[in-house]
Amino acid sequence: MAKHKKPKAQSNTIALNKKARHEYLLQDKFEAGMELQGWEVKSIRAGKVNITETFIQVKNGEAYLHASQITPLLQASSHVVCDPMRPRKLLLKKREIDRLIGAVEREGYSLVATAMYWKKCWVKLEFCLAKGKKLHDKRADSKEKDWAREKERTMKHAAR
Repeated sequence: MAKHKKPKAQSNTIALNKKARHEYLLQDKFEAGMELQGWEVKSIRAGKVNITETFIQVKNGEAYLHASQITPLLQASSHVVCDPMRPRKLLLKKREIDRLIGAVEREGYSLVATAMYWKKCWVKLEFCLAKGKKLHDKRADSKEKDWAREKERTMKHAAR
């Protein structure tokens, strides 16, 4: 009998925004589908995506992803006029959009994209309600991170 080998775990992550955790205090996470064109999906499969400077804007009851860059492939976009920085509509439920509008307008939150990934055959965007950090907040976070690292080192050496 031949044993069935498990396929290697593939990462579903397309792009991450690591800068967001440093620049913002992230609160609630949301997941949204994206309205994409064919050439964009092909470029995403090739990994030609950058979401480091992205933000989400809600207007007229719809959410849009701004400043995300999807670089077109030469072979996939020869017959189409491609705009790599175009705003892309996010697919959310009305209740979620109303909640986002309330948080942004009344409470002063920003909407920042943190990750783009595959969920089955769909491209999903993870974004968070975020408040901007001040310089002293960033310093405090780095001190806490350094202290945690130092504590781990001392515990590791003490255990030996």
